[in-house]
Amino acid sequence: LLREAAIDPKVKAIKMTFYRAARNSNVMDALINAARNGKNITVFLEIQARFDEEANIYWIEKLTDEGVKIIKTLPGFKVHSKLLLIRRKEDDENMYYANISTGNFNESTAKVYSDDSLLTANQDIAREINTLFHLFESPYNPPKFKHLLVAPYYIRNSFIRLINKEIKFAKEGKEAWAIIKLNSITDKKIVKKLYAASRAGVKIKIICRGICILVPQVKKLSENIEVISIVDKYLEHSRLFVFNNGGHPKYYLASSDWMVRNLDHRFEVACPVYDENLQHEIMDILQIQLSDNFKARFVNLSENNIYKTVTKNEPLVRSQVAIYDYLKKYK
Repeated sequence: LLREAAIDPKVKAIKMTFYRAARNSNVMDALINAARNGKNITVFLEIQARFDEEANIYWIEKLTDEGVKIIKTLPGFKVHSKLLLIRRKEDDENMYYANISTGNFNESTAKVYSDDSLLTANQDIAREINTLFHLFESPYNPPKFKHLLVAPYYIRNSFIRLINKEIKFAKEGKEAWAIIKLNSITDKKIVKKLYAASRAGVKIKIICRGICILVPQVKKLSENIEVISIVDKYLEHSRLFVFNNGGHPKYYLASSDWMVRNLDHRFEVACPVYDENLQHEIMDILQIQLSDNFKARFVNLSENNIYKTVTKNEPLVRSQVAIYDYLKKYK
């Protein structure tokens, strides 16, 4: 995509965020090529990315030498969102193409991380991403966003509102559920709200690879919450959120975990997924992971996190292999 954009005469500008940049990066090379071809290139590169500071500083210096506009690290914040925006002139109008990812634009981590990425020509979403790049330069007067959930300003309250809606539906006797996939859950306010949802009757399924302070399956507290952790060949790194929303499910793809640092001290983005085909694909992938009985463990009160076992007549499901087979049909 970037290589084509670099040589496309109709492409006028490219904007991109990096949290972790590979030392030998074809992505960076494509941006440099685009700059040499007269494109207006803007890059935010997070200097404070732990363990990758040296590589990021190297690229800041190299990109600056090539005339790329660099947005500097913001005091008190990290930019953890993974965003790409391409502006293209079509019939005398600016058209935007955006990529929102749960993982870094990094060739090294891409070999071992499992992530999701949304490429969209939805102009409403793309223009809000363009607004975000302006916000990175002047973060003290944030605008309202209609589509994106943006941290550190709105994402926490947005997720709480989504959970509250499920609580409301459950109390009205309607179907209420949520499926959450992320890396870690350590935010006490979110956990407290999930407990309230469970007590109200909301069915919640969580796939959490890492730290989880929520204790599921406790009577009168979290008996409607099930948490599994999948650790396999590839590092589970994607963040996906689905809320039933009264029978009109809302789907989000995000860079943020439910941790205080992500919700309150980083620039993060949760992007809605509107396309029904992609919604079905997300749900299929989540259901495959929830059915894993090979590498999945139950997170429980005893903290022994036992493996899920195969019941009689139940097929063996190793979700990473099953998802690979599922996605092959799109080739």
